[in-house]
Amino acid sequence: MSETHLGPAALVEPIRAAAERLRPLVRETPVERSEVLAAEAGGRETAVWLKCENLQHTGSFKLRGACNKVLTLPLGELVRGVVTASTGNHGRGVAHALDLVGGRGTIYLPTTVSPGKLAALGRYASVTLELFHTDSDQTELHARRVAEEGGRVYISPYNDLDVIAGQGTVGVELARQCPRLDAVFIAVGGGGLVSGIASYLKAVRPGIRIVGCWPEHAPSLYVALQAGGIVPVAEKPTLSDGTAGGAEPGAVTFDLARELIDECVLVSEAEIADAIRLVLVEHHLVIEGAAGVAVAAWRKTAARWAGKSIAIVLCGGNIAPAKLREVLDE
Repeated sequence: MSETHLGPAALVEPIRAAAERLRPLVRETPVERSEVLAAEAGGRETAVWLKCENLQHTGSFKLRGACNKVLTLPLGELVRGVVTASTGNHGRGVAHALDLVGGRGTIYLPTTVSPGKLAALGRYASVTLELFHTDSDQTELHARRVAEEGGRVYISPYNDLDVIAGQGTVGVELARQCPRLDAVFIAVGGGGLVSGIASYLKAVRPGIRIVGCWPEHAPSLYVALQAGGIVPVAEKPTLSDGTAGGAEPGAVTFDLARELIDECVLVSEAEIADAIRLVLVEHHLVIEGAAGVAVAAWRKTAARWAGKSIAIVLCGGNIAPAKLREVLDE
């Protein structure tokens, strides 16, 4: 699809097409009811559903968008080699997709990338890895320049309508798995996941509320939405490395997020760590920091949602063992 500023309604059919295209390649992840999280809201009718994208192939929702994009590319582009930038999960999705179709690619990562995610990417023969800069925004701009100068396709982690349509297939599954939903909590980085899920769910469930969730240390798109445009943001290290960095200038996700996100919640590093521990102890599920952001945002605002049916997207489970040990020892 062309990178024009399409409205959310225009994404519904591409998302449905992506769901059919991806059906043989991605896992329809389960939803698990959380009585312990529902109890934090009170109200006998409160229901909280965890959408377990941490159980997706590659351990993250990012596989959906990456696969959808790669499957739309001509063979010649795949042989020439694509370029992308990633903090880990998107890169792994692209690498997995390229392995499936026999393509090649180069992945640029910030030097601060999680060791676990870097090691996982190193196992893919389809890609070459390059480390550039500590700032993931600078890594992304550099990768895009490399692609343009070499005449290669650049696959954005979020600023690509085919990628957004792939991420939106999470919404297709949620609509089928949870017949009644009042709100969905979604961690936000560049905005691809929230744009895709919300575009679909608001089309089929017009009254649904979309809650965008950010770590206080990495709120770039939140700040942009408050400012009315993309602005520089000095981010701090965060457990939510999967949402680090914001949207590049001109990103299609800015207008989509502005239209689709109904409420915004920021959470602290301590709240993220608490959420990771709770999900592990109560549900025996390992989640990464970005997924912890959405759980923490629910816990911070739960009292407001008493009696409602809520989904929380556990967007990934790729947390380094050493980092998980640190969180558990706190």
